[in-house]
Amino acid sequence: MQGFRINNNISSMNTYRQLNKSRGAMETSLERLSSGLRINRAADDTAGLAISQRMRSEIRGLQQASRNTSQAINLVQTAEGAMNEIHSILSRMRELAVQAGSDNIGDTDRTSINSEFSQLKNEISRIATSTEYNGEKLVNGSYNGNAVSYTASATSQSLTTSGVQEIIVSGSTSTGTYTVSDSGSSDGQLTIGNGTTTQTVIYYDAPTSGSTINVYFDDLGIQLTLNDAYDDGDLDGVTFLVEGTGDKTFQVGADNATDNTISFSINNMQASALGSGSGSQLTDADLTSVTNARSALDIVDDAINDVNTERGTLGAIQNRFNFTISNLDNMAQNIQASESTIRDADFALEISSFTRNQILVQAGTSMLAQANASAQSVLSLLQ
Repeated sequence: MQGFRINNNISSMNTYRQLNKSRGAMETSLERLSSGLRINRAADDTAGLAISQRMRSEIRGLQQASRNTSQAINLVQTAEGAMNEIHSILSRMRELAVQAGSDNIGDTDRTSINSEFSQLKNEISRIATSTEYNGEKLVNGSYNGNAVSYTASATSQSLTTSGVQEIIVSGSTSTGTYTVSDSGSSDGQLTIGNGTTTQTVIYYDAPTSGSTINVYFDDLGIQLTLNDAYDDGDLDGVTFLVEGTGDKTFQVGADNATDNTISFSINNMQASALGSGSGSQLTDADLTSVTNARSALDIVDDAINDVNTERGTLGAIQNRFNFTISNLDNMAQNIQASESTIRDADFALEISSFTRNQILVQAGTSMLAQANASAQSVLSLLQ
């Protein structure tokens, strides 16, 4: 028999318990509606939180990779812009070579033409050595993954104290230890070898006070810049170490994987490195005679081919980067859509749940008042 008891109002306690459940559910709906998230803490969905956090990390990695790739495109465009100017200069140099190769030009005029020709060669090297992106030089041959370490030599001299201002190694330079042989002869003959390949270059005159000269070993992909501290014979027995991958590497993916990187290098566009396909370098060309002018045509044509080839390579890399960005953005968008289904609140569903719980809270509050009042009927027995 149920009877009348007042110490424990079971109806009130049950109603209060149900009211608390409804209030908690309503507060959860309010939190989701105000934050826009279905998962606001791990307790809301432990597995869903872990999955969505991994997705968020992946999305941020993809977005940064996309920014990396965009910056790589800007770098390539900077280098290609410099090459475009070099290309324009070479076209003018070819025009001058054609002009100087004709006998209707006198020696005085040819001297003037050669003066402009020489200035244009210097401008090519100036552009190549001054073009940089974020502090890194791009088209002087140093933009690659190789690095030079100066080491002790057989003569206990180091490169930096022997008149070498800079060593530039191209992306095609083989890694290993290189030894310099410096005969000390007046013709300025230097030989560099790595035990496999050796090349000798004659540069004729040592640098004068306040000047530098570049000695380019095209077979090895190495350029030595000598300053006025250098004297013939200073580098004999000096060694240096070339280390690296031969390419600069760009992170174009969210993970540490080989296929999430793209690597490339940019060849040397200085006058000393152009035109070597003809057997001479652009720096060797001059227009002081008809014969030299006609030889200069071949050298300039080879230099133009060198620039065209490098610009074509950079253009292909830029197109690849553009496709990479499209793929990264597509991946980020689709993963973000998946993360949204896990973590974001469905407002239609949540507003329905909120309305239901709001009604239950109001009804529960009213019923709790009724349950508390029901025990007062016992008073009628005491009259």
